[in-house]
Amino acid sequence: MRETAAVDPLSRLGPALLRAARQFGTPVQLTDALELEAAAAAVRAAFPDPWLRAFSVKANDVAGIVARVAALGFGANVVSSGEWAVARRAGLANDRITLEGVGKTDADLRAAVRAAAEGAPLRWIAIESLDEARALIRIADRLLGAAELDVLFRLNPEVAPETLRELAVGAAGSKFGMTADELSEAVELVGAAPGLVPRGVHLHVGSQLRAVDAWRDAVRRGLAVVALLGGSRPRFDTLDVGGGFPILPLGEGAPDPARFARELPALLEAIPADRRPRRMAIEPGRALVARAGYLVARVLHVRERGGRQAVLDTGMTELIRPALYDAWHEISALTSLGRRFDGATAVFEPTRVEGPICESTDHLGEHQLPPLRRGDLVVIRDAGAYSASLGSGYNGRPRPPQVIAEADGSLTLARRRGALAALG
Repeated sequence: MRETAAVDPLSRLGPALLRAARQFGTPVQLTDALELEAAAAAVRAAFPDPWLRAFSVKANDVAGIVARVAALGFGANVVSSGEWAVARRAGLANDRITLEGVGKTDADLRAAVRAAAEGAPLRWIAIESLDEARALIRIADRLLGAAELDVLFRLNPEVAPETLRELAVGAAGSKFGMTADELSEAVELVGAAPGLVPRGVHLHVGSQLRAVDAWRDAVRRGLAVVALLGGSRPRFDTLDVGGGFPILPLGEGAPDPARFARELPALLEAIPADRRPRRMAIEPGRALVARAGYLVARVLHVRERGGRQAVLDTGMTELIRPALYDAWHEISALTSLGRRFDGATAVFEPTRVEGPICESTDHLGEHQLPPLRRGDLVVIRDAGAYSASLGSGYNGRPRPPQVIAEADGSLTLARRRGALAALG
């Protein structure tokens, strides 16, 4: 999706990044429209219609970005009423939105039931546990009336995802989803409730999957559950396989969406034709937006601390992944000693890059950078996923503006910088 090392995207995006810093100040987050389109095209090619494709809003909850992704052939997958509201502001109708997540409250469940009762149901709601099934039944009994609401059931596939422990949501013992036995019981409970329609299985293996093995095993188990329960429930016809397609630092091998998709024909062939799901869905997040995102920062301090150290005006409040689980994001210079940096005659030096937050964990790694001084600009790459959505106002920092670099080089403001008045 990203240009090869021989054609660094900064050679194309550099002017837009510098202009964004001048026009909107730093830190500023920029999304490259061309790269976003390329990522969406790669996922669509791997999982073409009639696959149902939904963007996982948790990856980037900026309404302007969600709207762009929706226009590229994706619905929205949300995990709360707040994300649901973002999807609606982005222009998506309820029938293109799915609600899941382990943290759904009774208020979230009531909102889903009321929407169905008012004639605008979500595409489906996915429930996580027997407790949640019983809560949904109680709420539907009071509020659903004669309407219907489609329900999926999240299966914990109990696999060993090839990723960090913190991202392995499909591992046995994780807080996500149900065992096969719990899921079968939940289907029976929900199926006996008027208006609630069991429609299938939802699963998610984990994020940043470095191999397809665990994903393949999880999909196989999901297909088996759909085949078993669908035998007595003709409308139990859906398997949502979640997301997890990785975006790793350049140079690290990673399976692309097409590699995951190639596992599916053999898995489906193993299921009798009349027991195969009639609807299949995916929920990519990071794979759509990560590479397209850039975070532009300004240098505040450069000094020797047993080697060169540079402190930026951006850090864990704008991009928490390095502090959270030591994620790597490449950092490149846009200017050096006050001049635009072209890399032609630079002498690079290992530089420990730090953020501005009053925490020692606000560390962005060691990078090869040219000479820097206060006021120079750098860019943090692959920052389109879990940057805006995981941002915080810690240390009294307003959220940065969100800008889209259009194909013609112009800039579109997708979200203004947060106001200081909103912090108190």
